[in-house]
Amino acid sequence: MTRILVVEDEESFVEALSLGLGREGFELDIARTGAEALERFEASQPDLVLLDIMLPVISGLDVCREIRRSSAVPIIMVSAKGTELDTVVGLEIGADDYVSKPYRMRELVARIRAALRRGTITGVPTLDSDGDDVLRIGELMIDFDRREVRVDGQLVEMPRKEFDLLGMLMENAGRVVERSTLISRVWGHDYVGDTKTLDVHVKRLRSKIEADPSEPRRLLTVRGVGYKFSDPDSMGSR
Repeated sequence: MTRILVVEDEESFVEALSLGLGREGFELDIARTGAEALERFEASQPDLVLLDIMLPVISGLDVCREIRRSSAVPIIMVSAKGTELDTVVGLEIGADDYVSKPYRMRELVARIRAALRRGTITGVPTLDSDGDDVLRIGELMIDFDRREVRVDGQLVEMPRKEFDLLGMLMENAGRVVERSTLISRVWGHDYVGDTKTLDVHVKRLRSKIEADPSEPRRLLTVRGVGYKFSDPDSMGSR
């Protein structure tokens, strides 16, 4: 049974979630503070975290940051504010999705199931024997601390922007990342240059990580939207 850690300090929402998600077949573990959330996360090893931002003492954002130090478990942030700033901050620090209170149970369940599906194809960050932050997807490995990329075990030289672009795409493996998001995250929110710079960097990346750059299987284009990183061994090609 899929286990969800619900981090929520408002009892009315706890009761509604317990009833609604329980009916959908989810097993719930409840935490009402940030500190309790971190304790319950270690103890129960949930499949997904539904995390309220406004928590006493330790905020939901801080809980998200702490979880992301060691786990790629799907995290959906929840807040009554619903402001753009909350959304941006939550996603920037590693949340997978964001919903605002009051939410409809059907929509929330749909978002949970989507996040769980993505989680089954997303690479899992790990610490190697030297304590470095490493992400492996198929035969591709990126070491964020050493800023190294290896393909089939072979070290691949990669300039800063290419490395940052690849890192963001791999961290969001299986999900489409919009062009505007990639540009703002890699080149900065105030970037005003030619957006074709992104396409040039993607082309260079493909020449380094694809067996056949003309028929990419790892770094896919989603026309009119952006790019998606895929594991060809687990998902097939398009």
